[in-house]
Amino acid sequence: MNSATEHAADTPRIYSLKNVNRVFGKGKDELQVLCGVDLSLHEGEIVGMLGRSGSGKSTLLRIIAGLIQPSSGDVLYNGAPLNGPAEGVAMVFQTFALFPWLTVLENVEAGLQALQVERKESRRRALAAIDLIGLDGFENAYPRELSGGMRQRVGFARGLVVNPTLLLMDEPFSALDVLTAETLRTDLLDLWSGKQLPIKSILIVTHNIEEAVLMCDRILVLSSNPGRVVAEIKVPFAHPRNRLAPTFRQMVDDIYALMTDRRSADVKGIPELKMGSLLPQVSTNLMAGLIETLAAEPYNGHAGLPTVAERRLLEVDDLFPVAEMLEHLGFAELKGADITLTDAGKLFADYGTQERKTLFAEHLIRHVPLAARIHQVLLERSGHRAPRVRFEQELEDSMTEAFVEKTLESVVAWGRYAEIFSYDDHTETFSLDDVEGSM
Repeated sequence: MNSATEHAADTPRIYSLKNVNRVFGKGKDELQVLCGVDLSLHEGEIVGMLGRSGSGKSTLLRIIAGLIQPSSGDVLYNGAPLNGPAEGVAMVFQTFALFPWLTVLENVEAGLQALQVERKESRRRALAAIDLIGLDGFENAYPRELSGGMRQRVGFARGLVVNPTLLLMDEPFSALDVLTAETLRTDLLDLWSGKQLPIKSILIVTHNIEEAVLMCDRILVLSSNPGRVVAEIKVPFAHPRNRLAPTFRQMVDDIYALMTDRRSADVKGIPELKMGSLLPQVSTNLMAGLIETLAAEPYNGHAGLPTVAERRLLEVDDLFPVAEMLEHLGFAELKGADITLTDAGKLFADYGTQERKTLFAEHLIRHVPLAARIHQVLLERSGHRAPRVRFEQELEDSMTEAFVEKTLESVVAWGRYAEIFSYDDHTETFSLDDVEGSM
């Protein structure tokens, strides 16, 4: 794995970003999404961007498209500063983004009409793109008549019809079922390898590590909060790639380990949660489900994250927060790309419903300071009640309003499950009412 600054391509450079930063909001609500991002895109390559929620992948994609401006830093397109939407750059979205009142042909022509392409030429290019992407015969169909995979093919055709230099793809396969996504990926790679696509480079944002290794020539890994490029990985395998090959599986495992390992060399284990720590929105059902999966055969308490992800059909943003929250709570340990249940995790798997709640409550109060603070305040007050705003104000000293909202949503859900407090959403009040056996 090489640093992003070590990459040197012999092919012409299409894009370069130098020390790009992006900040949203002002004052105490200021949020830095991107910090010091350097990257380049060259002709003849597919580049992937991997990162978890909060890494700014979609924001970075929109900066490259010229849809939003960086707060600072340089964005160069074909060697010149980019100001406004980039000509010769097309984007494919995960949600298809089709006009439901237009036919397939009309949807594909829409971008050409915006460019004021002559009608006869527009029709010729649209029909050619539809044929190329495998939708010949569906020109007069409406989006409601198409499957998800076919609708996404329309999205690809609409992006290709403008003959872009660069095609940006924002999780283009994530809204599709597994088999449909696999078919579409394969078709796109076949067209790319056969030099049938009128584009010079592709940049794809994905949560799927295996997808990135399967498709890309280079993979950029972004850290979170704020997003910065922490690694650039050259994928040395020729197309078509064998995802069962030991070298392929090893690269997937290595990237999982890289994205899981947020520890510094001089710190043992993950940093403890603090009162002002952002809590992930992970349900207790997901946590219990992962514990049960790990405790059962064939894992018996220990497994590689890539194996678990493949079996449970989970992606980075689904699996990592669950695994890390189990580690914070003391139910599991993460090392590289492996996860191991602790003794407490094994007990949780063996326990019945009420015993699980009791054990979870003990660990929640021990390891999540916000949950412990709410519970303690309620115990100390004569009426055992406290308004939500009391904790909001305390959290706002160390995090933005949006993060306060998300953090409280998480702790409310966990506290209810553990029965360490109740919460009335109508009155926005915490209490010990109806909590069985306050701890």
